[in-house]
Amino acid sequence: MNAIIIYWSKGGNTEKVALAIEEGLKEAGADVLVKKVEEAGDIDFYVYDLVCIGFPSYQWSLPKPMEEFLSSKFGAYRKEGRIKLGSPIVPGKNAIIFCTYSGPHTGIREAIPAGLHAGQFFEHLGFNMAGEWYVVGQFHGSEENSIKGRLGNIWGRPNKEDLARVKNDAIRVANMIKEVADAK
Repeated sequence: MNAIIIYWSKGGNTEKVALAIEEGLKEAGADVLVKKVEEAGDIDFYVYDLVCIGFPSYQWSLPKPMEEFLSSKFGAYRKEGRIKLGSPIVPGKNAIIFCTYSGPHTGIREAIPAGLHAGQFFEHLGFNMAGEWYVVGQFHGSEENSIKGRLGNIWGRPNKEDLARVKNDAIRVANMIKEVADAK
């Protein structure tokens, strides 16, 4: 199985999660390429069995660099005729969306719209959504938002436990994808 992890991280939370996913996928036997979104413009998603896209939630939206990247890829695939009516599933193509958030006001509900939005890019491409993960991360630049928000004290997150959970989820998904491929 081959996988790519493409992410955008401003404060480091999303990068930590991307590296935990990489560790888990490699432990499960996958060949993994990790790229920051700025380096991934020439990547063809269809070359990979698993595409992982990560970003922080910014006001319940994708950050501009990730939005522009996904929109550009979507436009290119549409031009190539890869966007089909009814979005038929392309066998063996899977995606994971991972979104970090601090949610000082409403918690995870600040992240879910961004994750769903990004997931639609892949569903329109015919990819199976193998995961949509939301990982708490401290609010960089505001200790108050990391301590007194709706989620309580999230300073220092994602922590070792959060990252271990992500790694184990990556192993589980990789094994699931391999089982499906082996059954065919």
